[in-house]
Amino acid sequence: MIWYNVHMKLYYDRRTKDPIYYVQQGFRNGKKTTTKNVERIGKHSELLKITNDPLSYAKERIAKLNEEMAKKNKVTMEVTIDFNEKIKSTDNIVSSSNGLNIGYFILQKIYHDLAISSFFKKVTADSKITYEPDLINRFLTYARILEPDSKLGTYDHLHKYYELPEFNYVHILRTMDILNENYDEYISHLFNYSNRIVPRNTSVCYFDCTNYYFETECDDEDYIDEVTGEIIKGLRKYGPSKDHKPNPLVEMGLFMDAQGIPISMCINSGSDNEQICAIPVEKKLIKMLDGKRFIYCADAGLGSLNIRKFNSMGGRAFIVTQSIKKLSDTLKEAVFNDYGYRLLSTDKPVTIKELKSFDKKDKINLPLYTDKAYKIIEADRAIDLGLYEEKVLNNGKTRKVKSKALLTQKIIVTFSRKIMEYQRYIRNRQIERAKKLLKNMDPSSYKKGPHDITRFIKRVSSSKSGDKVTDLYTLDQKVIDEEEKYDGYYAIATNLEDDAKSIIEISSNRYKIENCFRVLKTNFSARPVFHEKRERIIAHFMICYTALLVYRLLETKLDAYGTHFTVDNIIETLKNMEVANTQDMYYQSLYNGSQVLTALNAVFGLGLDKKYYQPKELNKKIRKIL
Repeated sequence: MIWYNVHMKLYYDRRTKDPIYYVQQGFRNGKKTTTKNVERIGKHSELLKITNDPLSYAKERIAKLNEEMAKKNKVTMEVTIDFNEKIKSTDNIVSSSNGLNIGYFILQKIYHDLAISSFFKKVTADSKITYEPDLINRFLTYARILEPDSKLGTYDHLHKYYELPEFNYVHILRTMDILNENYDEYISHLFNYSNRIVPRNTSVCYFDCTNYYFETECDDEDYIDEVTGEIIKGLRKYGPSKDHKPNPLVEMGLFMDAQGIPISMCINSGSDNEQICAIPVEKKLIKMLDGKRFIYCADAGLGSLNIRKFNSMGGRAFIVTQSIKKLSDTLKEAVFNDYGYRLLSTDKPVTIKELKSFDKKDKINLPLYTDKAYKIIEADRAIDLGLYEEKVLNNGKTRKVKSKALLTQKIIVTFSRKIMEYQRYIRNRQIERAKKLLKNMDPSSYKKGPHDITRFIKRVSSSKSGDKVTDLYTLDQKVIDEEEKYDGYYAIATNLEDDAKSIIEISSNRYKIENCFRVLKTNFSARPVFHEKRERIIAHFMICYTALLVYRLLETKLDAYGTHFTVDNIIETLKNMEVANTQDMYYQSLYNGSQVLTALNAVFGLGLDKKYYQPKELNKKIRKIL
């Protein structure tokens, strides 16, 4: 629906002897034209008191107003308001707001710069589709950021956007099918064009996985492709979940660059081991980067022997978290002996005993309290790191065995007094909860878990000769002491020869990828997923990925401008940027100024900080973007 202003014109009733002259303005809404009397010039008989030719006087007034409007973009209007006029009745069940969002103009600027419309034109060039997949994908992306909902929910609220986009719900599903059919090309396209918006720093590529659970009791069955005979594994499958929810899962793997902007992703079956998905998606990433070297950085769960081997080739390198508990006794002894440690800040020798004993309340020791000690340990044998590899048995099955492979790598161990005390604080709270649990322990319900507070409780069974066995429950001090040994220690494995401080700094930025997942799950409501078909589920996450990329690019540009705001601050501002249509004559802002708004206007230059807008002005902004 397109709106624009026409010039002021003169209106009067030519049939009367004493007409009233009005300034009239025309507005067009699509094919419908509406005219409004915006100023009363005067009655013919009244104007005769000040001029001999009232009609010429009125025409001069019109010309002057048009000239002023052209120069100052300012119009004086007389609006008649009937306070008894009622709201027009409709057949809608629920009343809705007439506010129109224009905050999405900011998102639209980034979306347009990603040239996604050209992608859709390319992949649909040979088809005879009658709808616009880019238009649909655009508003599905904006809605995922501003008003996350099901696809049907988004379709029902398209009237909230200034452009008032029109398309059928079935075309949303068809667009999702196009996305799924062109998965690799779409992800690659987004990366290539994002480089034109923000130069991508792919010197380090961070990888992590997360699960999305589905509220269904049945997982997806495997099926055989009729053409290739290939067994296609069901997508929604039961698998390990950090939330311990008994639901089928879908696994998402995400690659992120050094700035926290997504590079690529993969969607896998929920029952797949996350380590299996890393190398296939990384091979696609290598192709996207044209073989450019990078450092693979991940946590321990995504640092298997195969992954480390893969990233020891082609000029690549790896930095992965290493479990100290899985180290061989020889390496553990090297970790816990108090020899060879140095302060990370100054590289001066230090002992762990010193770090554990200084007075942290003395202000002089504050730098030491926030500092870390580090030690480098050579560890070329995979078996010393507790790494496993799969061995194929004679019957065709596989099983994991401790690997005896050699791989050039080293372990960088760090110790922090601050982290040690935090970990002990958390554990002491858990021990207090375990003590309370002991008071009301129900033997029949006791089940020891590896991570919950029951790990601190042990059962002692005893009986006298011929008597019934009795169970006693008590704190397991041995477990507490064993855990306490590792407090404050942290280790990473790498094949880089860089200094320890640089490697530790790279590893410390892994929190940014966790933040990406938090944005997807919390702010963009990536789940629940209201789809059952594999293709639509994958397309849903492609839309979520697009929204994440658009948002991160926006955030990066704001940071480059010298401002930083929270995710909630930015999204709330964009969401609140609504305008109200006043009698088809102009739009009035329903939002106030803010630091976020000022920064957005400075960075993107769209001038969305006015109190009033002419329809042609907002349309001009859209045309400028698109």
